[in-house]
Amino acid sequence: MRNMQCKRYFRFWLCLCLITTFSFSVTAQNAHTVKGVVLDESNLPIIGANILIKNSSIGTITDIDGNYSIQVPQNGTLVYSYLGMETQEVSVKNRSKIDIVLKEDNKLLDEVVVIGYGTQRKKDLTTSVASVSSDEWEARPIISTQQALQGKAAGVQVVQPSGKPGVGISIRVRGATSLNAGNEPLYVVDGIPTNDINNLSANDIASMQVLKDASSAAIYGTRGANGVVMITTKSGEEGRARVDVNMYAGFSNVTRQIKTLNTRDYFELLDDIGISYDPTKKDYINWAKEMYGTGVQQNYQVSVSGGTAKTKYYISSAFQDENGIIKPASYDRFSLRTNLNTEVSSWLKLNTNLNFSRNTRMDATDNANSGRGGIIMSIINTPPNLPIWDPEKPSQYATNPYQSSWENPYAQADTYDRNRTYRFSGRMELDFTILKGLHFKPNLSVDYSNNTWDKFIDPIKTGYGRQANGRGEQAKDDYLTWTNENILSYNTSFNDEHNLQLLGGITFSRYRHDNNYISVEDFVKGVDISRKTLNLANKINDAKTSRNGNSSMSYLARVQYDYLSRYLLSMNMRVDGSSKLYHKWKAFPSISAGWRFSDEAFFKNLKHVVDDAKLRFGWGLNGNEGGIGDYDLYDHYWVSKQKETGNGPSVGRGKLGNRDLKWETTSQYNAGLDLSFFNSRLTAEFDWYYKKTTNLLLDIKLPESAGVQLPLRNDGIMENKGFEFAINGQILVNTPVKWDASLNMSFNRNKIKELGLTPQFTAANIESNGEDVIMVRKGLALGTFYGYIAEGVNPETGNIMYKDLNGNGIGGVSEDGQMDPNDKTVIGNAQPDFTFGFTHNLSWKNFTLNAFFQGSYGNDIFNASRIDSEGMFDSKNQTEAVLNRWKRPGMITDVPRAGVLTNSLNSTRFVEDGSYIRLKSLTLSYQFEDKLVRRIGLSKLNVYGTITNLFTLTKYRGYDPELSWTGGNAAQLGIDYGTYPQTRSFIFGLNLSF
Repeated sequence: MRNMQCKRYFRFWLCLCLITTFSFSVTAQNAHTVKGVVLDESNLPIIGANILIKNSSIGTITDIDGNYSIQVPQNGTLVYSYLGMETQEVSVKNRSKIDIVLKEDNKLLDEVVVIGYGTQRKKDLTTSVASVSSDEWEARPIISTQQALQGKAAGVQVVQPSGKPGVGISIRVRGATSLNAGNEPLYVVDGIPTNDINNLSANDIASMQVLKDASSAAIYGTRGANGVVMITTKSGEEGRARVDVNMYAGFSNVTRQIKTLNTRDYFELLDDIGISYDPTKKDYINWAKEMYGTGVQQNYQVSVSGGTAKTKYYISSAFQDENGIIKPASYDRFSLRTNLNTEVSSWLKLNTNLNFSRNTRMDATDNANSGRGGIIMSIINTPPNLPIWDPEKPSQYATNPYQSSWENPYAQADTYDRNRTYRFSGRMELDFTILKGLHFKPNLSVDYSNNTWDKFIDPIKTGYGRQANGRGEQAKDDYLTWTNENILSYNTSFNDEHNLQLLGGITFSRYRHDNNYISVEDFVKGVDISRKTLNLANKINDAKTSRNGNSSMSYLARVQYDYLSRYLLSMNMRVDGSSKLYHKWKAFPSISAGWRFSDEAFFKNLKHVVDDAKLRFGWGLNGNEGGIGDYDLYDHYWVSKQKETGNGPSVGRGKLGNRDLKWETTSQYNAGLDLSFFNSRLTAEFDWYYKKTTNLLLDIKLPESAGVQLPLRNDGIMENKGFEFAINGQILVNTPVKWDASLNMSFNRNKIKELGLTPQFTAANIESNGEDVIMVRKGLALGTFYGYIAEGVNPETGNIMYKDLNGNGIGGVSEDGQMDPNDKTVIGNAQPDFTFGFTHNLSWKNFTLNAFFQGSYGNDIFNASRIDSEGMFDSKNQTEAVLNRWKRPGMITDVPRAGVLTNSLNSTRFVEDGSYIRLKSLTLSYQFEDKLVRRIGLSKLNVYGTITNLFTLTKYRGYDPELSWTGGNAAQLGIDYGTYPQTRSFIFGLNLSF
């Protein structure tokens, strides 16, 4: 939704790009010249308004001041029109001057959304589709494309699992449907299906549609179980070339600090634990202050667009760079895009989309404890009196006196870990018009990427590097996917009442992946390892290559029918075949219907309030093949190199094949209600759904002594059910201050119904106490925490009291430390009760304030970081929370005594409320007056300032409640184990056009 003033400027600048250089003249008998000016209701000139002589193609357009001049027959009629305005007709009647004021057309234009292999009017949708336009983020910076969906679409949960630059963002459409087959949606970018959109610049996107239910996504068969995100990039418009420049720059910092013990308090803790130390080394380093710096980010994009009546083009180039708050974490991306649409003849059109990108990401290890290279935990756990550099060996980082394998944070961060990807994707489509309404559209798309990962550890600076005199690894991957689609469509209408759309097609796809990997150590003495060439090493630890691929073929069909847009019906069928499976073919049908009951006679008395009301019902079947390997159908063998040569390597049986492997299949029912009130000033969408996934892909565990690994097996059932709604309202319209707002909320309930041969298993091992914290079991939801119930600290002993659930009196931990695992139970759940997004737009004169709130309620977080930062069982430094630890009999506290590992078992002690509400972005923008802008040769100039993550309201004690330990892993949700925190950013930008 846009306020009136924003609409005026949008039309103003859009039509400036549509001004053409041609003009028409009239040489008719008795013709004379008519001049005038065309204004809007605010008396501002309209540039590019069309003036036509009625019943002819002769006309002109207004200039930059809204003036026009045209030769017209004395008895002629002029037709004045402009996008978003009501068309007016005026009889000349020998007048030589005619001034016109065009009124805004308040009728809601029929929005067209992209669906699978076509488009459809949004008012005629029978399925659940969420639409997000580029208007939602054009005045604020978006780092990744997925961020543009966060909080904007009901039923779509977007989680940034880490604050590291360039980190992948996790998206769940109506909950997770799989344990091992992946839960990310399919992305279709200008018709190119892909699982990765990191190469895409958000400024290139025109709109995104999320196909949420099975009846809309079934047209994508085996790839649609997790939803489909349709992305349409920008294209050129007819008219003079337009240049758009978008740029922003800013800085970021950590939103909160976790305070740790100073040297004096740290020594007292070591005394309590019974660890000896050197009391003379009293120096103090605040590792958080040393490591957390100021991040810097910048983005620049230039695009050129335009075209003629037959050829339209869009060309853009963008560069993005981000340096994190902890070095060396950084990310940069260069991208180049070209979209070209050409009408070759009246019966043939050619559409091409080409995109090239280069992404580079420098990593900083997180989600790991300090003994495994985790920088965040190392900042908290490193002794406060440990220097950065070794005083006796200035070229080496200081060694931890208590654990030589635990590097200090500087050493942890001094690792060269770079991932660079070159990617090219392109698509060419031909559109043949065979008959009126009958089109044949063959297309060919290619998606190729070359990825190189390099990791080097200095042979001198770090203890880990000195053990092997330097270490180096490199992996190279080539991915190639080509897809051919051949689509035949037919659209027709009967008696202006019946509308019919038919679609059929056949697709082919082929995927190939090549990998090369090598690991080395023992580099040449005295050589700077920063040259990063593996040939400088003496020893090869491992070297291997691999190649895999698959092919697929599909048939698809769709029928869409409506009567007066009142009764609507849509049916889809897709049949997929894959080389991955023994039973290669599977059909995925869907059906949906809609009833616009607001057009019925019984509803006419409510039309002055409710101008549109529609019910939707749908059912469909989708598949998921993400967890099926290319060759899981066949037995696998391992190859082990032998010291002796001449006889070849040793070969043994590895993973067994499965000749009965099937796709996971998700069926989904959906019921929806769409309402529009008061001439579309208030709109609402409500959806209820039920998803059931059968043939879950599960691992079957065998003891290592078995010598073989069983294959994946289809042996489980999972369900998701929920309710979601989205409400949009123009609250203040005809006032000096304009205000519009939108709210969406999503309620999802996840449950495992069956697990077959493996009725339960645990996951997410916490290394410090050796226990798994996730339980996967029939009747539970994904992300269920499992452990003991902590009932506080025993005032006499200082130990945590664990609840005795099995009645043996031990209660989990007795005074002699004996354990009873049968006292473990469910202690929390990472699934939220609901998620939400709330957006406000306030405008006054040329100023616009946008506030976007986003959050989650009812989810738990297992704060595993506290096990290492409040456990007090070894020499790690701890947070200031342990200053309240138990020290003497009779002391009342909630922090146990030091030196007892069993006080830090997985328990409710570390389960926290993860609910939060966050002001995700606050943007103030100013659009300069058109008269001022024209004086400096521009057609638009907008400046803005944005603060991201301005504040977060939460009870969570960690760095950030928006997290996920392992990102895309479906079961291991809501675990904080040293996650790189998100930042607060201050960004300033401008958008201009000329």
